[in-house]
Amino acid sequence: MDDDALLAEQMAYYRAGAAEYDRPYAEREELKRLLAAVDELPIAGDVLELACGTGQWTPRLAARARSVTAVDAAAEVLALARARTASPTVQFLEADLFSWRPPRRYDTVFFAFWLSHVPPTRLPDFWNTVAAALAPGGRAIFIDDGPAAAAEEEVLANQPAPAALRRLDDGSQYRIVKVFHDVQTLTDDLTALGWSVRIRPVAGNFIGIAEPPATAG
Repeated sequence: MDDDALLAEQMAYYRAGAAEYDRPYAEREELKRLLAAVDELPIAGDVLELACGTGQWTPRLAARARSVTAVDAAAEVLALARARTASPTVQFLEADLFSWRPPRRYDTVFFAFWLSHVPPTRLPDFWNTVAAALAPGGRAIFIDDGPAAAAEEEVLANQPAPAALRRLDDGSQYRIVKVFHDVQTLTDDLTALGWSVRIRPVAGNFIGIAEPPATAG
């Protein structure tokens, strides 16, 4: 089965639900703690933020970076991100992360709660894109849900990729890709792709720091 329709539905969900996107950040203490954890991460230089959403993470990245290029495919969430972020060192771009290729290299590539939305069959290509976007000595830093978060989702069976059903306030419902990565399995998968990676669990989430294969780029 092809995952294109599932990804299109995922995009429709984030476009339609832009106004509801920030609600978990206001309600969930673990997300507030994860936002604060950015200050302890090795974020430096020119930063590429993938799937920036409404810009919850962007100002925190900008405070530590020389510049931030924040990319998302949904114009509706980007409009909210622009309104939230006044820094002159931040540039926002609208682009489909499954086809877009960065035109330059960055010292840090950051993505929060995006890896779980990448179908497993597309993970090697995704990590190749991240590697190609990193300058020599650069790092990828990522935050996402661990397996425990599955208990909070309506997980679907028999889909083209691991998926969950999400509902918006108006009653509409959408399938999204949702992969609940196990820390050890993700570490092993990245190591097999040639990455040097350290991933630590944080409550029901995880934070990862990875350096690309020496031959990348």
